[in-house]
Amino acid sequence: MIGMARERRLAEIFVEVADSLVEDFDVIDLLQRLSARCVELLDVSAAGILLADAHGELQIIAASDEHTRLLELFALQHDQGPCVECYRTGAARTNIDLTRREATVGWPRFAARARETGYVSTHAIPLRLRNRVVGALNLFQTTPLRLGDDDIALAQALADVATIAILQQRTLEQSHVENTQLETALTSRVLIEQVKGVLAERWNTSVDDAFAAFRSYARDHHLRLADLATRIISGGFDTADIPAPAPGRSEDRRG
Repeated sequence: MIGMARERRLAEIFVEVADSLVEDFDVIDLLQRLSARCVELLDVSAAGILLADAHGELQIIAASDEHTRLLELFALQHDQGPCVECYRTGAARTNIDLTRREATVGWPRFAARARETGYVSTHAIPLRLRNRVVGALNLFQTTPLRLGDDDIALAQALADVATIAILQQRTLEQSHVENTQLETALTSRVLIEQVKGVLAERWNTSVDDAFAAFRSYARDHHLRLADLATRIISGGFDTADIPAPAPGRSEDRRG
């Protein structure tokens, strides 16, 4: 996506985000959309947003898709990987060639798993606002095409938008509120992971399709993902009310 078409799409996305930043907005759903927009605008294969928990370890909060192997790659970065370095230094790590051992010497398990999944390059962009870093945006590519300076600047802009969505400027200096927001978002993701598994098993479908059906129901009924997930896990909601995905709607091409 190049030129005026990308600029127009980018403007639409920023309007979409601005419209979403209302009181009590669904941060997880917004970050899911931002992850998908990264793939669309940057021509990368996958994207994920990782947040640091109270112990400074990165946890996945949103991804462009729910493929198991992709989520495993994000999960591996709680203690090693480009996103860990990006989070600790506040500096972007871009155009990392996963096929070159010298480029990945600090995180062999992550690099090996990424190559097995079909990725040949990766990028880590800090989630930052002013001098605060709260996580990282992780991008993967299955082709060796490099991201240029303009693409990297756009990736940082999208990461900055994600950061604002998580923290919101008015709470930036209130560390207690900020930590509460981060912990709430991470706890919500854990609940959603559980629900994905429950629905996938119930419907005998992929977790990607299960998540899509769950998310679609929540949006159609103006429910926050975390609230619906809490009701399902607690037994206060009958999952039979959620329309099951059509058989064979999509496949996890990477297993």
